[in-house]
Amino acid sequence: MIELIQDLPHGIEGIEARGEVSSEDYRNVVEPLFERARREGRRIRLLYRFDAEFTGFTAGAAWQDTRVGLHYLRLLERGAVITDRRWLAEGIRIAGSLLPCAIRVFAPEAEAEAIAWLGEAEAGSRVAHHLLPERGVLVVEPQGPLRREDFDALALTVDPWIESYGALNGLVLRAAGIPGWENLGTLIRHLRFVREHHRKIRHVALVADGKLPELAPKIMEHLVAAEVRHFGSDQLKEAIAWAGAEYEAADADQDEAEAEAAS
Repeated sequence: MIELIQDLPHGIEGIEARGEVSSEDYRNVVEPLFERARREGRRIRLLYRFDAEFTGFTAGAAWQDTRVGLHYLRLLERGAVITDRRWLAEGIRIAGSLLPCAIRVFAPEAEAEAIAWLGEAEAGSRVAHHLLPERGVLVVEPQGPLRREDFDALALTVDPWIESYGALNGLVLRAAGIPGWENLGTLIRHLRFVREHHRKIRHVALVADGKLPELAPKIMEHLVAAEVRHFGSDQLKEAIAWAGAEYEAADADQDEAEAEAAS
């Protein structure tokens, strides 16, 4: 069975599994928890405790666990699993590495640590970025391995602009090298970001030194719709000018047309 855990700190939801867990437990307890969060427009920080009396899942519960996870994944901000079962802990660690949210496993005696971790504020974005509205260019500077939150922050900047203007004229990526990803879930989020935005970005400028950045335009031209060009690390101004050139030309043409119409 699954029961709600009461008296947790504000902002943390908790469930406890004991005995045999059935699909009805997920339908009656877990799904309503996520549905309430969906209606309220918030994400969940979840403590999932497996009691010492936990014996396993029914076949239906295993399927229901997968279905619920896939359906409500975007609502899960982070999850802490409490268990001393090695097989369960290892399975959750493997699954967690594939997810776009942070999942950690704690031993029963470390539950206080798990609750403290769930209550921590998210670290700031590892991607410094700023929009140059006069050029229609977004300048992005990764400062470490990329995380899901970094792409969410970029989307919050890019999406309103694209909604208003139809496309982003240029994206300038300035990095000491090619940034990595914190885990496979972050790589998946990166690929989804590219899939959702690449046809709405006209130019991509890579500002970085090294052989791989030099080769990147040839590789990326097969993956994205944008025109891609490489610039050296000391050519940031040139990269921004190239990425925003057509946007500025279009603005100049519009100003000229408006002046002629007014005369």
